[in-house]
Amino acid sequence: MKLTLGDKVLKTIVYVVLTLLAFVTFYPFWNSLVLSFNTGSDTSLGGVTFWPRKFTFENYKIVFQESGIYHAYLITILRTIVGTFLAMFFTAMFAYAMSKKGIVFKKTYMVLAVITMFFNGGLIPYFIIVYNLHLYDTFMFLVIHGMINVYNMIIFRTFFMEMPDGLEESAKIDGCSNFGVFFRIVLPVSGPVIATLSLFTAVFLWNDWFIPAVFISNQELIPLQTLLVQIINTGATDNLIQNMNTFAQNMVENTVTVKALQMATMMVATLPILCIYPFLQKYFVKGVLVGSLKE
Repeated sequence: MKLTLGDKVLKTIVYVVLTLLAFVTFYPFWNSLVLSFNTGSDTSLGGVTFWPRKFTFENYKIVFQESGIYHAYLITILRTIVGTFLAMFFTAMFAYAMSKKGIVFKKTYMVLAVITMFFNGGLIPYFIIVYNLHLYDTFMFLVIHGMINVYNMIIFRTFFMEMPDGLEESAKIDGCSNFGVFFRIVLPVSGPVIATLSLFTAVFLWNDWFIPAVFISNQELIPLQTLLVQIINTGATDNLIQNMNTFAQNMVENTVTVKALQMATMMVATLPILCIYPFLQKYFVKGVLVGSLKE
């Protein structure tokens, strides 16, 4: 089909707008990456935009010399893996129950769950509850916070409601209990929705810094993103400099600045999850469509 002049103009405008939008979105990240590979003293002079003017690995060497970075990485990885598993398991179980007919007080449970999407008790009451339950400053709290996500539950519930009744009926005829149906039939055929919501949950847990900053005071339990915020906001970068050997200290005096270390630390914290996105992008597309055909 031959495009008219108006179609060509419209197509050109769309491409230009999308290109500008992509540039505005991507450039801040690219500039931070460039600054992390540029010597700090040269960066302070300004004018570093698209390429490092004086390339160096010293910023990253100093960052990885700090043992706290590795421990924070470990906490973040464990929190993401364990937290995602628990969130998917219990959210799916709750959603499966809500998708069944004949559940006593089913509508009441749904109303109470949906209310929590729009209202909460506030940070101070939540802090008091967590403290009284002896969950404050524990790894357990990091993985159970947000374990039941109502939005994800609704998506799970809608997906389960679309499943043919024959699957569960045939399993029950063969002697499966409700738990047997859930584990042997429902979960295995729910791969797409589980993969999609697992990705959403994992990204949230990886990037979350606020909850650990409020409820975790033990530096041994601080995740990577919270450590990054501490470095940026409180000048904790000085600790990195103090822990270096004499040679590295001499290098810092000449080439490394606090801002350069902040950029390097930010790249270390964000690159792993960004590298996963291209391989899982298709699940984001599925996530938009999952559960959209039926209430």
